[in-house]
Amino acid sequence: MKAVILAGGLGTRISEESHLRPKPMIEIGGMPILWHIMKIYSHYGVRDFVICAGYMQHVIKEWFADYFLHTSDVTFDFTNGHDVIIHDQRCEPWRVTVVDTGLNTMTGGRVLRIRKFVEDKPFFLTYGDAVADVDIGALLKFHRSHNKCVTMTTVNIAQQKGVLEINKDNMITAFREKDNQDATLINGGFMVCNSQIFDYLQGDWTVLERQPMRQLASAGQLMSYYHKGFWQCMDTKREKEMLEDLWAGEKAPWKLWEE
Repeated sequence: MKAVILAGGLGTRISEESHLRPKPMIEIGGMPILWHIMKIYSHYGVRDFVICAGYMQHVIKEWFADYFLHTSDVTFDFTNGHDVIIHDQRCEPWRVTVVDTGLNTMTGGRVLRIRKFVEDKPFFLTYGDAVADVDIGALLKFHRSHNKCVTMTTVNIAQQKGVLEINKDNMITAFREKDNQDATLINGGFMVCNSQIFDYLQGDWTVLERQPMRQLASAGQLMSYYHKGFWQCMDTKREKEMLEDLWAGEKAPWKLWEE
C-alpha cells in the first residue's frame, strides 16, 4: 500500500519558518518532519509514498533529489572531471512521488489530484505536520475488519481541530469544526482510505475535513481508530521546540525505528 501525505499548505501559524520552506520541510533534529512521518510508516513496511505538494513544492523535490547528500558521506572529486562518490550509503528503500497539487488547492482537492498515483486501491493518508507512535499495522488491520470507506485515527487532546462523535461500535457519526463546548477527541490524521473516497471529492475547492467527512459520517462510512499513545502536531513555534527537545533528549515517542 501507498502512503499519501498532505504537504502543500502554507503553514501560516508557524510563519517564522514556513516563509522559507514548506511546513513539512521544517526540521526536527536536523531532518524535515516529513522525513519523520515517512520513517514511522517505513517502520511498518510502508515504503511507497505520494507527497501532495503545493506551496514551495520545488523545495521538497530538491530535497529528495539530493537525499544521498543529506544522509551519506560524500566525496566530490574535481581532479578528473566532476565525480561524486557516495560513502557508506544510508538511504531508505523508498519510492517517493512528489506531485504538484497546486498552490491554493484545498486538502480534498489535493487528494483528488493524486488519484492516478494510487490506482484506485486502498491507501494511507495523513498530514505532513504531525508525528505519533501509532501502530500502523494495527490501524490497517482494524480498517480491513469493518469494510467501511475511511478509518481515521482519533486522539484525545485539546487542539483546535475537527471534532468527532463516535458510537459504541467505533463508527464516526458526525464530523464538525471544534467549538468551546466540545470534548477533546479529535482527528489525528493517520487515515486509511478505500478508493470510494474519491466519490466524495469534487474539485480543487474541496476541503477534506468539511463536506466529504460530514457525508462519510452521515453514510456510516467513517470509522474511528482510537490512539491513546503519543500524538503531536507542529502548528506553532512552541510545538516545534517541544518536538525538538524530545528528539534532542532521545525521548521522542514517535521514533519507533532503529538507527
